[in-house]
Amino acid sequence: MRIPFRKMHGLGNDFVVIDSRDAPVTMSSARAAALADRHTGIGCDQLIVLEPSAVADVRMRIFNPDGGEVGACGNASRAVGLLLGGTRAIETAGGLIHSTAGDNGIAVDMGLPRFTWDEIPLSYAMDTLDMPVGWEELENPVGVNVGNPHVIFFVPDCDAVDLARLGPQIENDPLFPQRINVNVASIVGPDHIRLRVWERGAGLTRACGTGACATAVAAMRRKLTGREVRVDLPGGPLTIGWPENGAIVMTGPATLSFEGSFEDADFPA
Repeated sequence: MRIPFRKMHGLGNDFVVIDSRDAPVTMSSARAAALADRHTGIGCDQLIVLEPSAVADVRMRIFNPDGGEVGACGNASRAVGLLLGGTRAIETAGGLIHSTAGDNGIAVDMGLPRFTWDEIPLSYAMDTLDMPVGWEELENPVGVNVGNPHVIFFVPDCDAVDLARLGPQIENDPLFPQRINVNVASIVGPDHIRLRVWERGAGLTRACGTGACATAVAAMRRKLTGREVRVDLPGGPLTIGWPENGAIVMTGPATLSFEGSFEDADFPA
């Protein structure tokens, strides 16, 4: 039996999307990791499985290249929004979100950010707006949960940070019981941020939608920017808006690259 898939990307953050709503596909961590492998599998930053949902138009499951399942992925949410079209409700492990496909890209209501130490989560209580911790030159980050956990470091030049070396150290620090996504950001102006992301379970990535959301919210909470910003990632820009006491709205492109299929027996569950 052959299983169809779509290869998609959002600003170069790429996905293998498997629609399991009508013909169920069993997915395990080992199978997800095998499919995500760029040498012996299809290759992707995240593997997405769409399933029926009792509370939304679709349930979206998200697997990192190491096979770990995570709660949210902003770029994948836009890709799924493109596939579904119109305005849709999407169930994720991180909460219910909504997508709207329009002429200017896909807008995704990412829900409410969370800020308390146990919601991120951290191993012990501290101020998450100015965390009293550091790793070499990266100090005093902001902690935000936007369906998955992030720390954000504001630095003069995000390109100058050796994120390939520091990222895995911070990701796996005991302070973060569920590991952490690591963001280094530079403020360009009151409506403009540059960002690089070390993604939990995936490594350096060309774009991270939840990282852009978390970073924008962190900058707004520190009063470094206004309530709507452009976030430039290596793969391109996203627009993030966060009204007072409201949900985060992320707008940006998504692209269908190609469609294909694989033999079920070649990637055992």
